[in-house]
Amino acid sequence: MEVQGAAKKADISESQSINELVIDSIQEIKGSNIVKLDMSELDEAPCRTFIVCSGNSVTQVKSIADNVQIRLKREAGLYASHVEGTQQAQWILLDYFDVVVHIFYPETREFYALEDLWSDAKITEYADV
Repeated sequence: MEVQGAAKKADISESQSINELVIDSIQEIKGSNIVKLDMSELDEAPCRTFIVCSGNSVTQVKSIADNVQIRLKREAGLYASHVEGTQQAQWILLDYFDVVVHIFYPETREFYALEDLWSDAKITEYADV
């Protein structure tokens, strides 16, 4: 039984196109320092992919999160199963089961250092636009 309004588990090709859509959504709002951590080979990983980026203000962090949610809903029919951090917008997490998006204010990103924590993952960096 599928739950209305929740993300669904995706196969690998679906996850890749979701990744591309998320990255495009971030770039559209000028998110910076975009990194994809492929964790599919890690035993302890909570998901297949983390996508991490920064926004230069809490307004931009919130706008990036909103854009990712709007585009995934409109273009892929996906809703986040869980959203955290929208009140302070220092770190917004969007959980789409296999893909988890982390949108950080720069100082918060530096403090939590997810890229260092999951350094065993295959890391792909994307150019700022």
